[in-house]
Amino acid sequence: MKLGVIILQVLFLHVFLFLGASLKEVIPLPIPASMFGLCLLFLALYIKIIKLEWVEKGANWLLAELLLFFVPSAVGIVNYDEILSVEGAEIVGLIGISTIIVMGITALIAERITGRKRGEQH
Repeated sequence: MKLGVIILQVLFLHVFLFLGASLKEVIPLPIPASMFGLCLLFLALYIKIIKLEWVEKGANWLLAELLLFFVPSAVGIVNYDEILSVEGAEIVGLIGISTIIVMGITALIAERITGRKRGEQH
């Protein structure tokens, strides 16, 4: 039963991906269709058109399996010797800096959200 719920929720999340792709056709901004879909999902959750419970288990499963989506591209990079050159060092540095920034911002947001949830419980 739990697997069926996760599959349905992942399919529901894909609806927002397809809505984002449709919106990208109408608004030709240099933004990926998936980002349009995430914005639509955020708005739907914020306005309470959909409930968090409708997508939470599917989203958690996707996040848990996220590494599997990046391994093939990381293995593909190994085939290029240019990555190890001077430009490669710059790329690796930029990846490191951007990773630290993303982790820091994520930590701040998570801290605020958990602080807000703690405030609601008391």
